[in-house]
Amino acid sequence: MSAAKHSAGLLLFRIVRGEAGQRDVEVLIGHMGGPFWTGREDAAWSLPKGEYEPGEEPAAAARREFEEELGLPVPDGAWVPLGEARQRSGKTVAAWALEGELDPAQVTPGLFTMEWPPGSGVQREFPEMDRFAWCTAYEAVRRLIVGQRVFVERLRAYVREGRAPAP
Repeated sequence: MSAAKHSAGLLLFRIVRGEAGQRDVEVLIGHMGGPFWTGREDAAWSLPKGEYEPGEEPAAAARREFEEELGLPVPDGAWVPLGEARQRSGKTVAAWALEGELDPAQVTPGLFTMEWPPGSGVQREFPEMDRFAWCTAYEAVRRLIVGQRVFVERLRAYVREGRAPAP
């Protein structure tokens, strides 16, 4: 039996005015790269995240993965813990939110290598995330893979109601 996998990520956000003038958020998410995700939009986006090994601090992994996947430093600011969520794959994701600005046009995505097409013996490089976009909370919930949607809801509760996100 293999050990459970753990990932950590960082959800960059900015405050906007929602319907009826209440405070709401836009979040920066990325479309997953590689041939499997080509042509998919709904449930094909993710917050910048990646796996970490036992003994590594999840927050350090979240910082590392943000920088690797976007090719940019993490903006300064206070991190808001969004707790953990278990994805359908069984992987547990820990996430933090950080208020900040970033121009998606400045992103230089990290790459991964895989055999493509399968069985061909040809190794090709693909971006870990092939594009990034600022999305309203509503758009993000539609675009994100199911197991990460809870992070947007926790962040919205934090911003709109001033209460700490539920773990």
